[in-house]
Amino acid sequence: MDYREKMRHYILKIIIMYFIFISTVWAESNIAQPNIKVLIVNEVYSNFPEKNEKIEKLGNMKGDLLVMGSRYSGDIEIWKGNKGLYIVNELPLEEYIKDVVASEVNPDWEMEALKAQAVISRTYALYQKRLNSNGIYHIASSVIHQLYKGNNSHARAAQAVEETKGEILTYDGQVIEALYHSTSCGATENPEDVFGKSYPYLKSVKTDCDISPYATWEREIKLTEIEKALNIQNIKTLDIKSYTSTKRVKELDVITDNSKITISATDFRKRLGWSKVPSTNFSIARQEDSILLTGNGYGHGVGLCQWCALKLAREGKNYKEILSLYYPGATIQLYEGF
Repeated sequence: MDYREKMRHYILKIIIMYFIFISTVWAESNIAQPNIKVLIVNEVYSNFPEKNEKIEKLGNMKGDLLVMGSRYSGDIEIWKGNKGLYIVNELPLEEYIKDVVASEVNPDWEMEALKAQAVISRTYALYQKRLNSNGIYHIASSVIHQLYKGNNSHARAAQAVEETKGEILTYDGQVIEALYHSTSCGATENPEDVFGKSYPYLKSVKTDCDISPYATWEREIKLTEIEKALNIQNIKTLDIKSYTSTKRVKELDVITDNSKITISATDFRKRLGWSKVPSTNFSIARQEDSILLTGNGYGHGVGLCQWCALKLAREGKNYKEILSLYYPGATIQLYEGF
């Protein structure tokens, strides 16, 4: 083979490689992007439609809607039910994820932590979309699901979403329920102790998130406030009845003048308020007319710990390594086809 023939073969290889590269980039940039329908939940619109509630669509608009200082863009639907009005914002999934990442964590965090958040928020949204495909909405904008504050995107959050575009976590070919929380402190929780259901990709793992502002906390709560929240009168004190496998409180005994009522610690948190009782990892001390809770962590404790993810990113872990720790056995792939 002479010199010219060799050059022709070399150039042909370069051209083929170029077209393969361009085709790959084009395919990745043209992943069919689904929409997501978000129920707006805030202080004004705080209700969720009940399962069999009769709901009537009043109308829809395309553009921007300002609600309680938050601006929502895309398609806006207004529904009326027994409890009042429901506002649903439909928008492209990737745009939604940019706003969620900027709402769930600080956009100034390490980029690898932001990318981990982008993947789990996208995965969780798609899981909820499949679960609620026949409803008027797929996912709520509050911590019941994940925070969404409308047009709240930030350049670094948007970069994290772009650099993980279309990536989700799957297990055995199915989108996982990528549960996550703020602060775990010592170990993440087993889902069966919180939600009564086990997952092969959600297991308790040891953690270290001492950098979190919720690493330790105290809450003094009046007995009258607890009585109102639980709808139980004449409460004398609370006792811890049982613990989970990670030493979080599982059940509480509510002691009254003439009875002892057992409730789950998760239900106790829900009724008092998530911020009032940041986690179920607490001890109890009876005060004169109140209960003093001293605890660690924030959230239900299952899945990825956001503050631990930040610490791992600062230690040099990339987002794929972070995700593999909290969702063992799960695989990252593009959401095309889901």
